[in-house]
Amino acid sequence: MKCKLRLLFFTAEPWPTFRADVAVLFGKELPRQGICADLVALKAADGDEVEWGGGKARLCAAKGGKLRRMVAAWLHRWRCLASVRAVNYQAIQVRDLPIFAAFAGFVARWKDIPFYYWMSYPIPDGQMELARARGLSAGVVKWAYNLLSGMLGRWLLYGHVLPRADHVFVQSDRMRDDLVTIGIDREKMTPVPMGVDWPAISRLANQPPADAPRLRDRRVLIYLGTQVRPRRLEVLFEMLALVRRQIPEALLVLVGDVDDPEHRAWLRKQAEEAGVAEHVVWTGWLPMEEGWRYIRAAEVGLSPFPRSYLLDSASPTKVPEYLALGVPVVCNDNPDQAAMLAACDAGLCVPYTAEHFAEAVLKLLALDDGERGKLVGAGRRYVENNRDYRRLGATLAGTYYSLAGFPSASMAIADIPKQTNK
Repeated sequence: MKCKLRLLFFTAEPWPTFRADVAVLFGKELPRQGICADLVALKAADGDEVEWGGGKARLCAAKGGKLRRMVAAWLHRWRCLASVRAVNYQAIQVRDLPIFAAFAGFVARWKDIPFYYWMSYPIPDGQMELARARGLSAGVVKWAYNLLSGMLGRWLLYGHVLPRADHVFVQSDRMRDDLVTIGIDREKMTPVPMGVDWPAISRLANQPPADAPRLRDRRVLIYLGTQVRPRRLEVLFEMLALVRRQIPEALLVLVGDVDDPEHRAWLRKQAEEAGVAEHVVWTGWLPMEEGWRYIRAAEVGLSPFPRSYLLDSASPTKVPEYLALGVPVVCNDNPDQAAMLAACDAGLCVPYTAEHFAEAVLKLLALDDGERGKLVGAGRRYVENNRDYRRLGATLAGTYYSLAGFPSASMAIADIPKQTNK
Protein backbone atom coordinates (compact mmCIF):
# COMPACT_ATOMS: atom_id res chain seq x y z
CA MET A 1 0.00 0.00 0.00
CA LYS A 2 1.66 3.23 -1.18
CA CYS A 3 0.45 6.27 0.73
CA LYS A 4 0.40 9.54 -1.19
CA LEU A 5 -1.54 11.29 1.57
CA ARG A 6 -1.82 10.38 5.26
CA LEU A 7 -4.40 11.45 7.85
CA LEU A 8 -4.38 11.12 11.62
CA PHE A 9 -7.95 9.92 12.18
CA PHE A 10 -9.61 10.15 15.61
CA THR A 11 -12.91 8.27 15.91
CA ALA A 12 -15.57 8.06 18.60
CA GLU A 13 -16.19 4.41 17.70
CA PRO A 14 -13.91 1.72 19.15
CA TRP A 15 -12.17 -0.64 16.74
CA PRO A 16 -13.37 -2.95 15.33
CA THR A 17 -16.59 -1.19 14.42
CA PHE A 18 -19.64 -2.17 12.38
CA ARG A 19 -19.69 1.31 10.81
CA ALA A 20 -19.04 0.80 7.10
CA ASP A 21 -18.01 4.43 6.60
CA VAL A 22 -15.05 3.68 8.87
CA ALA A 23 -14.28 0.00 8.26
CA VAL A 24 -14.85 -0.08 4.50
CA LEU A 25 -14.40 3.51 3.35
CA PHE A 26 -11.24 4.31 5.35
CA GLY A 27 -10.05 0.78 6.02
CA LYS A 28 -10.35 -0.55 2.49
CA GLU A 29 -11.30 1.84 -0.30
CA LEU A 30 -9.30 5.00 0.41
CA PRO A 31 -6.04 3.01 0.69
CA ARG A 32 -6.73 1.79 -2.87
CA GLN A 33 -6.65 5.46 -3.85
CA GLY A 34 -3.36 6.11 -2.05
CA ILE A 35 -4.88 7.71 1.06
CA CYS A 36 -3.96 6.23 4.43
CA ALA A 37 -5.58 6.99 7.78
CA ASP A 38 -3.77 6.16 10.99
CA LEU A 39 -6.62 5.25 13.32
CA VAL A 40 -6.75 6.56 16.90
CA ALA A 41 -9.45 4.72 18.84
CA LEU A 42 -10.29 2.58 21.80
CA LYS A 43 -9.97 -1.15 21.31
CA ALA A 44 -13.42 -2.71 21.53
CA ALA A 45 -13.79 -4.38 24.93
CA ASP A 46 -15.33 -7.58 23.58
CA GLY A 47 -14.27 -7.36 19.96
CA ASP A 48 -12.21 -9.89 18.03
CA GLU A 49 -8.78 -9.02 16.69
CA VAL A 50 -9.43 -7.34 13.33
CA GLU A 51 -6.64 -5.80 11.30
CA TRP A 52 -7.03 -2.13 10.40
CA GLY A 53 -6.35 -1.89 6.68
CA GLY A 54 -6.22 1.89 6.39
CA GLY A 55 -2.80 2.52 7.92
CA LYS A 56 -1.43 2.25 11.45
CA ALA A 57 -3.82 1.38 14.27
CA ARG A 58 -3.04 3.36 17.42
CA LEU A 59 -5.43 1.60 19.77
CA CYS A 60 -5.95 1.95 23.50
CA ALA A 61 -6.85 -1.29 25.28
CA ALA A 62 -8.70 -0.10 28.39
CA LYS A 63 -10.44 -2.43 30.82
CA GLY A 64 -13.03 -1.66 33.45
CA GLY A 65 -16.23 0.34 33.51
CA LYS A 66 -17.49 3.01 31.15
CA LEU A 67 -15.96 5.91 33.09
CA ARG A 68 -12.54 4.28 33.22
CA ARG A 69 -12.62 3.58 29.49
CA MET A 70 -13.73 7.13 28.78
CA VAL A 71 -10.82 8.60 30.75
CA ALA A 72 -8.38 6.19 29.08
CA ALA A 73 -9.68 7.22 25.65
CA TRP A 74 -9.18 10.92 26.41
CA LEU A 75 -5.62 10.37 27.63
CA HIS A 76 -4.82 8.21 24.61
CA ARG A 77 -6.15 10.82 22.17
CA TRP A 78 -4.13 13.54 23.88
CA ARG A 79 -0.92 11.50 23.68
CA CYS A 80 -1.45 10.87 19.97
CA LEU A 81 -2.37 14.50 19.33
CA ALA A 82 0.69 15.80 21.18
CA SER A 83 3.01 13.62 19.11
CA VAL A 84 1.66 14.62 15.69
CA ARG A 85 4.07 16.31 13.27
CA ALA A 86 3.30 18.11 10.02
CA VAL A 87 6.02 16.14 8.27
CA ASN A 88 4.11 12.89 8.98
CA TYR A 89 0.52 13.92 8.27
CA GLN A 90 -1.25 16.00 5.66
CA ALA A 91 -4.28 16.51 7.93
CA ILE A 92 -5.81 15.78 11.32
CA GLN A 93 -9.39 14.51 11.12
CA VAL A 94 -11.79 14.04 14.04
CA ARG A 95 -15.02 12.08 13.71
CA ASP A 96 -18.00 12.73 16.01
CA LEU A 97 -15.96 13.99 18.98
CA PRO A 98 -17.07 17.64 19.24
CA ILE A 99 -15.40 18.53 22.55
CA PHE A 100 -12.09 16.86 21.72
CA ALA A 101 -12.26 18.39 18.23
CA ALA A 102 -12.07 21.88 19.71
CA PHE A 103 -8.67 21.05 21.21
CA ALA A 104 -7.54 19.09 18.15
CA GLY A 105 -8.36 22.03 15.90
CA PHE A 106 -6.29 24.35 18.09
CA VAL A 107 -3.31 21.97 18.04
CA ALA A 108 -3.64 21.55 14.26
CA ARG A 109 -3.51 25.32 13.73
CA TRP A 110 -0.57 25.63 16.13
CA LYS A 111 1.35 22.93 14.24
CA ASP A 112 0.23 24.25 10.85
CA ILE A 113 -1.61 21.07 9.87
CA PRO A 114 -5.01 21.19 8.09
CA PHE A 115 -7.93 20.18 10.33
CA TYR A 116 -11.02 18.32 9.10
CA TYR A 117 -14.15 17.37 11.02
CA TRP A 118 -16.27 14.34 10.05
CA MET A 119 -19.87 14.72 11.21
CA SER A 120 -21.95 11.58 10.82
CA TYR A 121 -24.52 12.69 13.40
CA PRO A 122 -25.26 15.84 15.45
CA ILE A 123 -23.81 14.26 18.60
CA PRO A 124 -24.43 17.14 21.07
CA ASP A 125 -28.06 17.50 19.98
CA GLY A 126 -28.50 13.76 20.41
CA GLN A 127 -27.09 13.88 23.94
CA MET A 128 -29.43 16.70 24.93
CA GLU A 129 -32.41 14.89 23.41
CA LEU A 130 -31.48 11.69 25.28
CA ALA A 131 -31.33 13.61 28.57
CA ARG A 132 -34.75 15.11 27.85
CA ALA A 133 -36.38 11.84 26.75
CA ARG A 134 -34.92 9.65 29.51
CA GLY A 135 -35.15 12.23 32.30
CA LEU A 136 -33.97 11.00 35.67
CA SER A 137 -35.00 7.38 35.04
CA ALA A 138 -31.33 6.38 34.56
CA GLY A 139 -30.11 8.45 37.49
CA VAL A 140 -29.06 12.04 38.09
CA VAL A 141 -25.44 11.48 37.05
CA LYS A 142 -26.28 10.10 33.58
CA TRP A 143 -28.92 12.78 33.04
CA ALA A 144 -26.53 15.57 34.03
CA TYR A 145 -23.67 14.12 31.98
CA ASN A 146 -25.71 13.92 28.78
CA LEU A 147 -27.27 17.35 29.28
CA LEU A 148 -24.08 19.21 30.19
CA SER A 149 -21.89 17.36 27.70
CA GLY A 150 -24.46 18.09 25.00
CA MET A 151 -24.66 21.78 25.88
CA LEU A 152 -20.88 22.20 25.93
CA GLY A 153 -20.44 20.11 22.79
CA ARG A 154 -23.09 22.09 20.93
CA TRP A 155 -21.46 25.42 21.83
CA LEU A 156 -18.03 24.18 20.78
CA LEU A 157 -19.13 22.33 17.63
CA TYR A 158 -21.31 25.01 16.05
CA GLY A 159 -19.50 28.02 17.44
CA HIS A 160 -15.86 27.00 17.08
CA VAL A 161 -15.09 23.60 15.53
CA LEU A 162 -17.10 23.77 12.30
CA PRO A 163 -16.53 27.48 11.52
CA ARG A 164 -12.76 27.10 12.00
CA ALA A 165 -12.27 23.69 10.36
CA ASP A 166 -10.48 23.66 7.02
CA HIS A 167 -13.12 21.24 5.75
CA VAL A 168 -16.19 19.45 7.07
CA PHE A 169 -17.45 16.09 5.83
CA VAL A 170 -21.17 15.60 6.48
CA GLN A 171 -23.52 12.63 6.20
CA SER A 172 -26.00 13.99 3.68
CA ASP A 173 -27.15 16.93 1.58
CA ARG A 174 -29.75 17.64 4.25
CA MET A 175 -27.09 17.89 6.96
CA ARG A 176 -25.15 20.36 4.83
CA ASP A 177 -28.29 22.42 4.29
CA ASP A 178 -28.97 22.44 8.05
CA LEU A 179 -25.46 23.66 8.80
CA VAL A 180 -25.65 26.37 6.15
CA THR A 181 -28.64 27.84 8.02
CA ILE A 182 -26.46 28.40 11.09
CA GLY A 183 -23.69 30.07 9.12
CA ILE A 184 -21.31 27.29 8.08
CA ASP A 185 -19.84 27.89 4.62
CA ARG A 186 -21.46 25.53 2.08
CA GLU A 187 -18.32 25.48 -0.05
CA LYS A 188 -16.23 23.86 2.66
CA MET A 189 -18.65 20.99 3.30
CA THR A 190 -18.75 17.69 1.41
CA PRO A 191 -21.64 15.21 1.83
CA VAL A 192 -20.54 11.55 1.95
CA PRO A 193 -23.61 9.26 2.04
CA MET A 194 -23.55 5.72 3.37
CA GLY A 195 -22.78 2.94 0.94
CA VAL A 196 -22.02 -0.78 0.79
CA ASP A 197 -19.00 -2.98 0.27
CA TRP A 198 -20.26 -4.19 -3.10
CA PRO A 199 -17.69 -6.97 -3.73
CA ALA A 200 -18.29 -8.44 -0.25
CA ILE A 201 -22.05 -8.18 -0.48
CA SER A 202 -22.04 -9.69 -3.99
CA ARG A 203 -20.06 -12.69 -2.78
CA LEU A 204 -22.61 -13.24 -0.04
CA ALA A 205 -25.46 -13.08 -2.55
CA ASN A 206 -24.36 -16.53 -3.74
CA GLN A 207 -24.28 -17.98 -0.21
CA PRO A 208 -27.29 -19.56 1.52
CA PRO A 209 -29.41 -17.27 3.71
CA ALA A 210 -29.66 -17.68 7.46
CA ASP A 211 -31.34 -20.97 8.34
CA ALA A 212 -32.33 -20.40 11.96
CA PRO A 213 -35.11 -22.82 13.00
CA ARG A 214 -37.49 -19.99 13.93
CA LEU A 215 -37.32 -18.60 10.38
CA ARG A 216 -38.49 -21.75 8.63
CA ASP A 217 -41.89 -21.58 6.96
CA ARG A 218 -42.28 -17.94 8.00
CA ARG A 219 -42.73 -14.72 5.98
CA VAL A 220 -39.74 -12.84 7.34
CA LEU A 221 -39.60 -9.07 7.80
CA ILE A 222 -36.29 -7.61 8.96
CA TYR A 223 -34.98 -4.53 10.69
CA LEU A 224 -31.20 -4.19 10.89
CA GLY A 225 -29.66 -1.45 13.01
CA THR A 226 -29.64 0.36 16.29
CA GLN A 227 -32.66 0.17 18.59
CA VAL A 228 -32.24 3.55 20.29
CA ARG A 229 -35.24 5.55 21.49
CA PRO A 230 -35.46 7.99 18.54
CA ARG A 231 -36.16 5.10 16.11
CA ARG A 232 -39.50 4.32 17.86
CA LEU A 233 -39.32 0.62 17.05
CA GLU A 234 -42.44 -0.04 19.11
CA VAL A 235 -44.35 1.03 15.98
CA LEU A 236 -43.03 -2.10 14.24
CA PHE A 237 -44.69 -4.33 16.83
CA GLU A 238 -48.04 -2.67 16.17
CA MET A 239 -47.37 -3.07 12.44
CA LEU A 240 -46.60 -6.77 12.88
CA ALA A 241 -49.86 -7.32 14.73
CA LEU A 242 -51.76 -5.78 11.81
CA VAL A 243 -49.85 -7.79 9.20
CA ARG A 244 -50.46 -11.07 11.06
CA ARG A 245 -54.22 -10.58 10.82
CA GLN A 246 -53.87 -11.39 7.11
CA ILE A 247 -50.58 -13.33 7.11
CA PRO A 248 -50.31 -15.30 10.39
CA GLU A 249 -46.89 -16.69 9.46
CA ALA A 250 -45.31 -13.20 9.42
CA LEU A 251 -42.19 -12.94 11.61
CA LEU A 252 -40.16 -9.86 12.55
CA VAL A 253 -36.38 -10.24 12.94
CA LEU A 254 -34.51 -7.46 14.76
CA VAL A 255 -30.75 -7.52 14.11
CA GLY A 256 -29.06 -5.01 16.41
CA ASP A 257 -29.29 -3.73 19.96
CA VAL A 258 -29.25 -0.66 22.19
CA ASP A 259 -26.74 0.30 24.88
CA ASP A 260 -29.51 1.04 27.37
CA PRO A 261 -30.80 -1.93 29.41
CA GLU A 262 -33.93 -0.06 30.50
CA HIS A 263 -34.94 0.78 26.94
CA ARG A 264 -34.15 -2.77 25.81
CA ALA A 265 -36.50 -4.14 28.48
CA TRP A 266 -39.12 -1.53 27.57
CA LEU A 267 -39.06 -2.60 23.91
CA ARG A 268 -39.61 -6.24 24.84
CA LYS A 269 -42.54 -5.20 26.99
CA GLN A 270 -44.02 -3.31 24.04
CA ALA A 271 -43.78 -6.45 21.91
CA GLU A 272 -45.66 -8.36 24.61
CA GLU A 273 -48.36 -5.70 24.90
CA ALA A 274 -48.83 -5.75 21.12
CA GLY A 275 -49.35 -9.52 21.32
CA VAL A 276 -46.44 -10.37 19.02
CA ALA A 277 -43.61 -11.27 21.43
CA GLU A 278 -43.57 -14.89 20.18
CA HIS A 279 -43.24 -13.64 16.60
CA VAL A 280 -40.22 -11.38 17.13
CA VAL A 281 -36.64 -12.66 16.93
CA TRP A 282 -34.00 -10.59 18.75
CA THR A 283 -30.50 -11.47 17.53
CA GLY A 284 -28.46 -8.70 19.14
CA TRP A 285 -25.48 -7.35 17.24
CA LEU A 286 -24.01 -9.82 14.79
CA PRO A 287 -20.90 -9.89 12.59
CA MET A 288 -21.68 -8.02 9.39
CA GLU A 289 -21.87 -11.03 7.10
CA GLU A 290 -24.09 -12.94 9.51
CA GLY A 291 -26.45 -9.97 9.64
CA TRP A 292 -26.50 -9.91 5.85
CA ARG A 293 -27.47 -13.61 5.80
CA TYR A 294 -30.52 -12.73 7.90
CA ILE A 295 -31.40 -10.03 5.37
CA ARG A 296 -31.21 -12.63 2.60
CA ALA A 297 -33.72 -14.75 4.50
CA ALA A 298 -36.22 -11.87 4.55
CA GLU A 299 -38.88 -10.85 2.05
CA VAL A 300 -39.14 -7.22 3.18
CA GLY A 301 -36.55 -4.88 4.70
CA LEU A 302 -37.80 -2.22 7.12
CA SER A 303 -36.12 1.17 7.54
CA PRO A 304 -37.97 3.48 9.95
CA PHE A 305 -36.37 6.89 10.52
CA PRO A 306 -38.91 9.08 12.33
CA ARG A 307 -38.83 12.64 11.04
CA SER A 308 -36.86 14.95 13.33
CA TYR A 309 -33.94 17.35 13.17
CA LEU A 310 -31.67 14.59 14.48
CA LEU A 311 -32.68 11.88 12.00
CA ASP A 312 -33.54 13.93 8.90
CA SER A 313 -29.83 14.52 8.31
CA ALA A 314 -28.98 10.81 8.46
CA SER A 315 -28.00 8.63 5.52
CA PRO A 316 -29.45 5.23 6.46
CA THR A 317 -27.20 2.24 5.77
CA LYS A 318 -30.08 -0.21 5.86
CA VAL A 319 -31.71 0.74 2.57
CA PRO A 320 -28.65 0.21 0.32
CA GLU A 321 -27.83 -3.02 2.19
CA TYR A 322 -31.37 -4.38 1.76
CA LEU A 323 -31.44 -3.44 -1.92
CA ALA A 324 -27.96 -4.81 -2.63
CA LEU A 325 -29.03 -8.15 -1.14
CA GLY A 326 -32.17 -8.28 -3.25
CA VAL A 327 -34.75 -7.37 -0.60
CA PRO A 328 -37.45 -4.78 -1.40
CA VAL A 329 -37.82 -2.01 1.16
CA VAL A 330 -40.52 -0.33 3.19
CA CYS A 331 -39.27 2.96 4.60
CA ASN A 332 -40.58 6.36 5.65
CA ASP A 333 -39.75 9.73 4.15
CA ASN A 334 -36.31 10.40 5.61
CA PRO A 335 -34.83 12.64 2.87
CA ASP A 336 -31.93 10.37 1.92
CA GLN A 337 -33.78 7.07 1.80
CA ALA A 338 -36.83 8.65 0.15
CA ALA A 339 -34.56 9.95 -2.61
CA MET A 340 -33.04 6.49 -3.07
CA LEU A 341 -36.42 4.80 -3.50
CA ALA A 342 -37.64 7.57 -5.81
CA ALA A 343 -34.59 6.95 -8.00
CA CYS A 344 -34.87 3.15 -8.20
CA ASP A 345 -38.51 2.30 -7.35
CA ALA A 346 -37.43 -0.80 -5.43
CA GLY A 347 -39.87 -0.54 -2.55
CA LEU A 348 -42.43 1.70 -0.90
CA CYS A 349 -41.94 4.96 0.99
CA VAL A 350 -44.82 5.74 3.36
CA PRO A 351 -45.47 7.69 6.59
CA TYR A 352 -44.11 6.00 9.70
CA THR A 353 -47.27 4.67 11.29
CA ALA A 354 -48.21 1.08 12.07
CA GLU A 355 -51.09 1.26 9.59
CA HIS A 356 -49.07 2.66 6.68
CA PHE A 357 -46.13 0.30 7.22
CA ALA A 358 -48.47 -2.71 7.51
CA GLU A 359 -50.27 -1.78 4.29
CA ALA A 360 -46.96 -1.38 2.44
CA VAL A 361 -45.59 -4.68 3.79
CA LEU A 362 -48.72 -6.53 2.69
CA LYS A 363 -48.39 -5.06 -0.82
CA LEU A 364 -44.81 -6.29 -1.14
CA LEU A 365 -45.63 -9.72 0.27
CA ALA A 366 -48.38 -10.04 -2.34
CA LEU A 367 -46.04 -9.52 -5.32
CA ASP A 368 -45.61 -12.41 -7.73
CA ASP A 369 -42.13 -13.60 -8.70
CA GLY A 370 -42.00 -11.45 -11.84
CA GLU A 371 -43.00 -8.25 -10.07
CA ARG A 372 -40.63 -8.91 -7.21
CA GLY A 373 -37.80 -9.66 -9.64
CA LYS A 374 -38.19 -6.24 -11.25
CA LEU A 375 -37.88 -4.51 -7.88
CA VAL A 376 -34.87 -6.62 -6.92
CA GLY A 377 -33.06 -5.86 -10.18
CA ALA A 378 -33.77 -2.14 -9.99
CA GLY A 379 -32.56 -1.93 -6.41
CA ARG A 380 -29.31 -3.79 -7.06
CA ARG A 381 -28.52 -1.67 -10.13
CA TYR A 382 -29.09 1.53 -8.19
CA VAL A 383 -26.83 0.54 -5.31
CA GLU A 384 -24.05 -0.74 -7.57
CA ASN A 385 -24.08 2.46 -9.62
CA ASN A 386 -24.56 4.96 -6.80
CA ARG A 387 -23.73 3.54 -3.34
CA ASP A 388 -20.81 1.20 -4.03
CA TYR A 389 -18.00 2.27 -1.68
CA ARG A 390 -15.53 1.86 -4.52
CA ARG A 391 -17.24 4.78 -6.26
CA LEU A 392 -17.79 6.78 -3.10
CA GLY A 393 -14.17 6.21 -2.10
CA ALA A 394 -12.87 7.43 -5.45
CA THR A 395 -14.97 10.58 -5.23
CA LEU A 396 -13.88 11.23 -1.64
CA ALA A 397 -10.23 10.66 -2.57
CA GLY A 398 -10.55 13.37 -5.20
CA THR A 399 -11.75 15.77 -2.51
CA TYR A 400 -8.84 14.93 -0.20
CA TYR A 401 -6.30 15.34 -2.99
CA SER A 402 -7.83 18.65 -4.00
CA LEU A 403 -7.72 19.90 -0.39
CA ALA A 404 -4.08 18.84 -0.15
CA GLY A 405 -3.24 20.85 -3.26
CA PHE A 406 -2.28 18.03 -5.59
CA PRO A 407 -1.68 19.48 -9.09
CA SER A 408 -4.15 17.12 -10.74
CA ALA A 409 -6.45 15.23 -8.40
CA SER A 410 -7.80 13.03 -11.18
CA MET A 411 -4.32 11.59 -11.80
CA ALA A 412 -4.30 10.14 -8.29
CA ILE A 413 -7.59 8.25 -8.54
CA ALA A 414 -7.51 4.49 -9.07
CA ASP A 415 -9.89 2.81 -11.50
CA ILE A 416 -13.52 2.56 -10.47
CA PRO A 417 -16.16 0.10 -11.74
CA LYS A 418 -18.12 0.93 -14.86
CA GLN A 419 -21.81 1.76 -14.63
CA THR A 420 -24.05 -1.27 -15.06
CA ASN A 421 -27.48 -1.70 -16.63
CA LYS A 422 -27.87 -5.36 -15.69
